[in-house]
Amino acid sequence: MAFLEDRTGPLNLAHRGASAVAPQNTLAAFEQAGDMGADGVELDVHLSADGVPVVIHDATVDRTTDGHGRVGALSLEELKSLDAGRWFDPTFAGEQIPTLEEVADALGQRLLVNVELKSISLRENGLERAVIDVIERSALTERVLISSFNPLSLRRVRRLAPHLPLGLLTLPRMPRPLSPLWRALVRVEAHHPHHTQIDRQFVAQARRWGYRIFAWVVDEPAEIRRLADLGVDGIITNVPDRMNETLA
Repeated sequence: MAFLEDRTGPLNLAHRGASAVAPQNTLAAFEQAGDMGADGVELDVHLSADGVPVVIHDATVDRTTDGHGRVGALSLEELKSLDAGRWFDPTFAGEQIPTLEEVADALGQRLLVNVELKSISLRENGLERAVIDVIERSALTERVLISSFNPLSLRRVRRLAPHLPLGLLTLPRMPRPLSPLWRALVRVEAHHPHHTQIDRQFVAQARRWGYRIFAWVVDEPAEIRRLADLGVDGIITNVPDRMNETLA
């Protein structure tokens, strides 16, 4: 992962963009993250009914738009007709659900993009192939990290595009992230544990096995400092400006 070379501190990755001050997973949130000094953004991707990778966290549009229904049951045209900003604040009325390609075009070469695949599928459903196509078409290959809670989804990416770096997301209630179980399931470059899972022993073990560590989601200054002191490679945060101030 070339974007980690010659760094002296953790990457600052804005969680769904600068989601504390703008509607999550919108172009406004991603652009604000860049303005706040983030090194990159973390975003979530589902497939529309017509096979387009779109950037939204939930499996339905109900929480973050004025629409209703499953993302995968709506066409891109239907998704684009929804307002994805007004729920957060009326000043963001008119923000749309962006496609992954629109985000890549808007960010240019400025920021790293951590693409989380929102997949629970045991079988290929087209998400991984569609995301890889956008990454390669948009010249994102040198500044992308693909992550997922689904190791089978990451295995499909590894098979289709072995050159792209992968990160396995884990929850506190899941088996310990560095257990042999995970290593048997999928070969990854990074682990993305919840920040409460990370201690000095975790970091030492990850380093022995050659893994990078990206912690999620961390907003409190004391915890940001603790993780930075432990030497994590990246911190995913809702408040990229606060993280920079904390580590200045």
